[in-house]
Amino acid sequence: MSQLSDFKAFLAQGNVVDLATGVIVGGAFGKIVNSLVNDILMPPIGLMIGGVDFKSLYVVLGKAEYATLDEAVKAGAPVIKYGMFLNTTIEFLIVAATIFFVVKKLASMAIRTKKTEEA
Repeated sequence: MSQLSDFKAFLAQGNVVDLATGVIVGGAFGKIVNSLVNDILMPPIGLMIGGVDFKSLYVVLGKAEYATLDEAVKAGAPVIKYGMFLNTTIEFLIVAATIFFVVKKLASMAIRTKKTEEA
């Protein structure tokens, strides 16, 4: 019974709740960033470079040629989907920059709060 009470005490700690909240909010934020990149940012960028849809950029490994990425995938051809990689990289950079600015802002707020408490 001691392990059960220890587990309950662990769950009741604020850190566990904060972590769970962060994971849930982070997952939702990831979906928003994914939509921002795929639905808002990439179409104009693709249009500026000649109407290219980044998701459809690929290289087939082998001698066979396919008109579309879907055809290559359906045929089971080995494919490098570098357009998807570009999208994912841009998503990561947006998430990383956002987290950087949020953490920087929180740190500056913590410093101001500490200075106010000391005064």
